[in-house]
Amino acid sequence: MTTASPVSADTASVPISTDPGGGVMGDRFRALTLGIVSVVLVIAFEATAVNTAMPVAAGELDGFGLYAFAFSGYFTTTLFALVVSGQWCDRSGPLRPLFTGIAVFGAGLLVAGAAPGMWIFVGGRALQGLGGGLVIVALYVVVGRAYPERLRPSVFAAFSAAWVLPSIVGPLVSGAVTQHIGWRWVFLAVPALILLPLAVMGPALRRSEREQPLLKGAAFDRRRTGLAAMAAVGAGLLQYAGQRLDLPGLLPAAVGAALLLPAVLGLLPAGTLRAGRGLPTVILLRGVAAGAFFAAEAFIPLMMRTERGLSPTLAGLTLTSGGLSWALGSWIQGRPGAERHRTLMIRGGFVLTAVAIAGAALVLVPGVPAWVAAVAWGVGGIGMGLAVASISVLMMKLSTPEDAGANSASLQVSDALGNVLLMGLAGVLFGALGGGSVAAVHDGAAGAGSTGAFAVIFGVMAGVALLGALVSGRVRKAA
Repeated sequence: MTTASPVSADTASVPISTDPGGGVMGDRFRALTLGIVSVVLVIAFEATAVNTAMPVAAGELDGFGLYAFAFSGYFTTTLFALVVSGQWCDRSGPLRPLFTGIAVFGAGLLVAGAAPGMWIFVGGRALQGLGGGLVIVALYVVVGRAYPERLRPSVFAAFSAAWVLPSIVGPLVSGAVTQHIGWRWVFLAVPALILLPLAVMGPALRRSEREQPLLKGAAFDRRRTGLAAMAAVGAGLLQYAGQRLDLPGLLPAAVGAALLLPAVLGLLPAGTLRAGRGLPTVILLRGVAAGAFFAAEAFIPLMMRTERGLSPTLAGLTLTSGGLSWALGSWIQGRPGAERHRTLMIRGGFVLTAVAIAGAALVLVPGVPAWVAAVAWGVGGIGMGLAVASISVLMMKLSTPEDAGANSASLQVSDALGNVLLMGLAGVLFGALGGGSVAAVHDGAAGAGSTGAFAVIFGVMAGVALLGALVSGRVRKAA
């Protein structure tokens, strides 16, 4: 599962439809709605399926040392694509970035599925992230341009609902394919699934674009695009240096830090890194929540495979409870009267997330049943639903109408940065503590030191979540 879908500040000025007739499944919008939801469904399925297939893929490619970078590489290129896609949409409309993104996403799947080695596999995942970032922003622009305001909440609700079904069936399908056909088909088969939504959505999308006012061709913001590129390259260099863990690795580490720090300062609101009261802390907490939760989640299937010898299907199903309970947490925070307790729900969400991460690590103790991890991750999903949705609500509350788009973009940039940095940190810890020596996963055997590596990763991420709980009080502006 991933966090809320990205939206770019650069889409705020896009003209919108004001047609009052019909619903999202009426004659006018049915094909477009089905196509959009189908694209989200395919991306969501791929995201949930990767967690299940990754332990086996890393084992066959002899690439446990790069295990975390198969995830962080995706978020690194997504970070850059978020900024580019919004500006591209403003310049020429959403069709080109949308279809380009789908093509790049599909190409990344093919590269990953056919990869002869782990570095090529990581490159395929990076291509997927680039395409995914282009697609999700373009979809938001499509909603803004094609649907009247009264229908947009229904479309966004359908976006969220599109993640529930893959959370349930994704691990089952991916696990069965991995076990009986091979992990490569988890990647190679998905591009075929993209063709149907394209066929359904294409004509309706082109018709909708012809009905919109012509765009003025806004110029690219070269500074913001450059900062996004600096952040992506800097994060990539830091991850590479972390994978080397030797003296020559200090040079790319220094260059990466020199690129990343000013880029982050330029992309995020002033005071974010020091948890300034109000909006800066809200933006910061989005990255903390996403990074801690997903860095831990990426290692759960691998832990269940190597430490408990579970099949790919059962290992992946451990995460299903989190996807379902996330929706429950989001529903709870949206109930009447919840607004009075917004800060408390954010703090409680972080605490529940920390408890869940620590609880999942309990399966490293001999004698603790494997199902404890699934129960723990259900608790974590509730925590993330409470915290992430509340953070989004609070961000909008603290934003003026003129700043809402820019602050939404900053929220998504923080999300991507949190994933990149904490996933990268998890990868460094995993390699440094012997996790890269995990024996062949398909034999269900753990290598020397892998138990300690898992314990440290989960301990660090639980600590990060607790830090978020401590800082959460600063979401309130000073009196």
